[in-house]
Amino acid sequence: MTAPSQHGPLVPNAYRLLWAGFMAILAAGVSFAIRGGILDNWKSEFGFTSQQLGSITGGGLSGFCFGIIIGGVVVDKLGYGKLVVIALIGHVLSAVVTLGATQENAYNMLFWGSFIFAYANGTLEAVANPLVATIFPHNRTHYLNILHASWPAGLVIGSALGWVFDDQYKWPWQYQLALYLIPVALYAIMFIGQHFPKSEAAASGTSFADMFKSVGILGALVACYLLALFFGDILKEVVPGASNYIGYAIGGTLVIAVGVLTKFSIGSFVLFMLFIAHALVGAVELGTDSWIQNITGNLFSSEQGKYLFLWTSAIMFGLRFCAHWIETKLKLTPIALLLVCSIIASIGLYLSSGMTSFAVALVAMGVYAVGKTFFWPTMLAVVGDRYPKSGAVAMSIMGGIGMLSAGLVGGPGLGYSKDRFAGEELRRVDAAVAEKYKADKPSRFLNIPATEVQGLNGAMLEKARKEKSRSEEQRKVIDADQRGDRTTLRVDALIPAAMAGIYLLLLVYFQSIGGYRPRRIEEEP
Repeated sequence: MTAPSQHGPLVPNAYRLLWAGFMAILAAGVSFAIRGGILDNWKSEFGFTSQQLGSITGGGLSGFCFGIIIGGVVVDKLGYGKLVVIALIGHVLSAVVTLGATQENAYNMLFWGSFIFAYANGTLEAVANPLVATIFPHNRTHYLNILHASWPAGLVIGSALGWVFDDQYKWPWQYQLALYLIPVALYAIMFIGQHFPKSEAAASGTSFADMFKSVGILGALVACYLLALFFGDILKEVVPGASNYIGYAIGGTLVIAVGVLTKFSIGSFVLFMLFIAHALVGAVELGTDSWIQNITGNLFSSEQGKYLFLWTSAIMFGLRFCAHWIETKLKLTPIALLLVCSIIASIGLYLSSGMTSFAVALVAMGVYAVGKTFFWPTMLAVVGDRYPKSGAVAMSIMGGIGMLSAGLVGGPGLGYSKDRFAGEELRRVDAAVAEKYKADKPSRFLNIPATEVQGLNGAMLEKARKEKSRSEEQRKVIDADQRGDRTTLRVDALIPAAMAGIYLLLLVYFQSIGGYRPRRIEEEP
């Protein structure tokens, strides 16, 4: 491959590093897709509620935050190579923990196995994102989109593996999950013996405190609020009733620590808005991805759900190689591209809520896939362009915010919505049947008591689905569950709509200062 601009890469092994990073993120995508495809196996085998499955899925996202933020902070001191080794150990350990799940310890083993997996993924992105931004400084949007084309590629491969080995050959879920270790071994081989350059900020001698100044107290508030929610959720079984307060105390302490480090710099308001927008990106893109096979499989069939996931992932994979063409031919700045994509994603999700045939689903989900394609890598490119002094730190915090939001708000939020709307629908139709099929444990959103609702029992629901000759009672339950899924998708469509408002404000701001352009490191305050 040759660079699409007149400026080439900064190091001779740039493309080897690019494709090694590509393989690392691909491994994460493969496992993510396989895990999404076996949610129904876990629900049936262990009797989980949708909220519990959402929390396990959330562990497979929120752990990313710790990996990418810790990795981003230490990457220039510890070195890229050592972080790759840490990630490799994490990926192997994750498989060991997850595969050790039994009826007695299923929730904890699956949650922590997913968390360790996400931590390893975050550590790798703490390497790959600033590395690619450094070696391709003149076309970050293009090459970061290529790097992150590996994510949908991994989703396609993982979904295909699930279709073959789950639907066709009925492999145990343990065998399916272990398949992701193959790309893990490949990225390890590709990174071996490679020379890694320093980030622009590290090469210029920027101090650790100066890297944090643009983040400041405003940026810390976004990240630390999500961390407070995380710790509150983790501690809810240990200190019931007080876990939220402990979580907020931890989050507040971290905000003060950032304030002390930066001499109480307020930070950039634009970066603060970008952090909020990326929290929404994580919730709508990865949170939805973690549930979409389950939802579409429920509305149609498990096999058709996997086909639709393959379809949307393939669209993302192809389009992420087109970012440079869109920038140059359509004359869209990164912010304008994000605005257009958020509008398209909102329309796609709303259309998906009404899909009644597989053909309509292909169109609706295709529109959604086009919309979500450029969110994640383009947001990273904007931070790299506008905040070069913040280096790997700002990009890592942004990635952490996105994944933590997906793990705490997106995945569990959609699971909670499914429980809430399905339960409400069944109670509206037949209160007696709703009482019979209610879940053993109520669902809450963000561990807030006022949000408590009663969903449907996962094992009983799966049994009703598998019946060839269903009773009137079972038909009511299945119909209520499907209506709950449709309402969930309509609510989900509000997230990219909110993102569109943020991007519109940012677009107006950049127009007021003469337009969007990358800044040199000496231009950043």
